[in-house]
Amino acid sequence: MTRAYALSVPGMAELSIINPATGAVFAQVPDLTVEQVDETVEAAALAFGTWRQDEEYRRACLRACADAVEAAAGELAPLLTAEQGKPLSEARRELTGTTAWLRYYADVEPEPEELPSRLPGRATLQRRPLGVIAAIAPNNFPVLIAMAKVAPALRVGNTVVLKPSPYTPVTTARVGELLSDVLPAGVLRVVTGGDQVGRRMTGHSLVRGISFTGSTEVGRAIAGVAAGDLKRLTLELGGNDPLIVLDDVEPAGVAEEIFWRAFNNNGQACVAPKRIFVPEARRSAFVDAFAALASSARVGAGDAPDVQLGPVNNAAQRDRVAELVADARAHGATIVTGGEQPSGDGYFYPPTIVTDIDPGDRLVVEEQFGPVMPVIGYRSVDDAVGWANAGRWGLGSSVWGADEKRAIAVADRIDAGASWVNTHTALSPAFPIAGMKWSGLGAEGGLRGLDGYTAFQTRYVAS
Repeated sequence: MTRAYALSVPGMAELSIINPATGAVFAQVPDLTVEQVDETVEAAALAFGTWRQDEEYRRACLRACADAVEAAAGELAPLLTAEQGKPLSEARRELTGTTAWLRYYADVEPEPEELPSRLPGRATLQRRPLGVIAAIAPNNFPVLIAMAKVAPALRVGNTVVLKPSPYTPVTTARVGELLSDVLPAGVLRVVTGGDQVGRRMTGHSLVRGISFTGSTEVGRAIAGVAAGDLKRLTLELGGNDPLIVLDDVEPAGVAEEIFWRAFNNNGQACVAPKRIFVPEARRSAFVDAFAALASSARVGAGDAPDVQLGPVNNAAQRDRVAELVADARAHGATIVTGGEQPSGDGYFYPPTIVTDIDPGDRLVVEEQFGPVMPVIGYRSVDDAVGWANAGRWGLGSSVWGADEKRAIAVADRIDAGASWVNTHTALSPAFPIAGMKWSGLGAEGGLRGLDGYTAFQTRYVAS
């Protein structure tokens, strides 16, 4: 049995972590008490005074963090597959992305901003750290998203208390142990546990900023806590990304790429396309192409050879996916392939293609976050754009068209923080993504990603 600890205290209560491919317990991690969370936040606050002083040292530490994760990838990837469910190749890719984020923020050079005025002196805008940051990461890309929060926060000069999802804390906790050999004491602390840990972190008076990726329900609760103490807040609350294919695109040329973008991480990606709008005249051709790909996809345990899609991460999410598909079927939708939960162990659900579905059905308007693709035919681009903009989400979107200028014009009509043309989920540490509507507040990534961890100070020097 693997045991991965963020903080080891004799007699501590533990959470059991389930391998989603087997449904069996494979690890325990500590379930911290509120008193232990307080001690961790206080240690981070104590470390802040020294850590904030030397930017070049912080940059060197981030590079060393990247080296440490890279060197341990052979150990970390199987842990990530065991707790999250993704194929081993995808786990390795997540770790490669993690090191890219750490190195990006080690090397990026925010330009000093001079503030012109008619006054005789010189004014510049300075970045100042906030203090202790409470960072909470989700279960779909647990290490990558965690370090995408940690890297900009540390670069600016903050210290961080990081809580991974209770479904996927093992690899992140192990990363925390590795980085404790690189970073000064207290600069980064990983805490594990249930909801009480997150509530204590976000409400602690010494925490001056919060970065959360997860559900809208929890994000709204955190926003209320942050408002009460005027904490800086960054929220990435998921999305229900629309993908529009224009009528000058042949299904054979794009179907495979669209399919694998949609089924990225078995559909468990906030910026994966989750609503596919195609011209009605070509809907059957697209559906047939997607169904063939779904039927041939290799589904299984992530550590098995040649597996392309693993299980859904946890039983609750698998059951929600199944419930949304059942609801669509009950309202007259056609389940072209998949749609039946298999027997046996683990939280598997087959890649499922759904059509003949109303744009207002729950499977379309809610974020299903799983291996299901609803395909909706449209008769006018205006209808497709209207459906794309309907609802509460505005994270990512894409438009696919042979006429690039026309595709860009359609993409510019969609309300989303990321807009792709002829691709989807093309991401880089240098790209800021800021969700619109209920998809979040603030930005993650790029230079703008530093802003959520920064206090701005105007410095004026008189002539």
